[in-house]
Amino acid sequence: MLPPHKHPLIEYTLPSLEDIRHYPRFRNLAPEHILLISSRVQCQSIETDIKAAVLLGFDTESKPTFTKGEISTGPHLIQLATAEKAYLFQVNTETLEFLKPILCNPAQIKVGFGLKNDAHLFRKKGIELNGSIDLAKSFSAFGINNPLGVKNAMALLFQVHFQKNKKISTSNWAKKNLSVEQIFYAAADAYAPVLIFNKLMKLQLLDPSISRKFNIESEKNNA
Repeated sequence: MLPPHKHPLIEYTLPSLEDIRHYPRFRNLAPEHILLISSRVQCQSIETDIKAAVLLGFDTESKPTFTKGEISTGPHLIQLATAEKAYLFQVNTETLEFLKPILCNPAQIKVGFGLKNDAHLFRKKGIELNGSIDLAKSFSAFGINNPLGVKNAMALLFQVHFQKNKKISTSNWAKKNLSVEQIFYAAADAYAPVLIFNKLMKLQLLDPSISRKFNIESEKNNA
């Protein structure tokens, strides 16, 4: 018997953590397709491509706080990705000025997981995050009504092991010279939501309002 609300044509089932460990590793973007950006000149070099994107994977990273009552000064890194490239913006006055119209633009759809806190952080910086879609609750057709993280979503849809290294996730994202591990981790967190969104669209399993919104904006941008 199918779980409540499960789509009768869906054969996917959420694997166990043990099953996931045996899946092939998630294949991230190649290094040459991951761009670390920290200056106005670098922003200008990718402006045409990124402003033409209708769909962008989205995530942020912040230097962790360890002291009770300590207020986060993040985000310190903002990640945007298409199906071909990931753009990692180290936050400063120049990159925020460049990103503001993109983040505020409802016609550019930003997809990710757990975006509520991101919207709050941006609001504190005077930026309203528009056109964002949190994919965490997009899996009711699979009989999953609780929020799903990116790791489980990738395992469910693609049968791959999307590794989440806690040591890297809680590392210092505010430092000027990010490690190779940080760069790949950050790129993956923005790239994976693009793959997940496209897969859900292909399976026609996104909420109709989301599908309609995305299709309308796609048509506007292609007009």
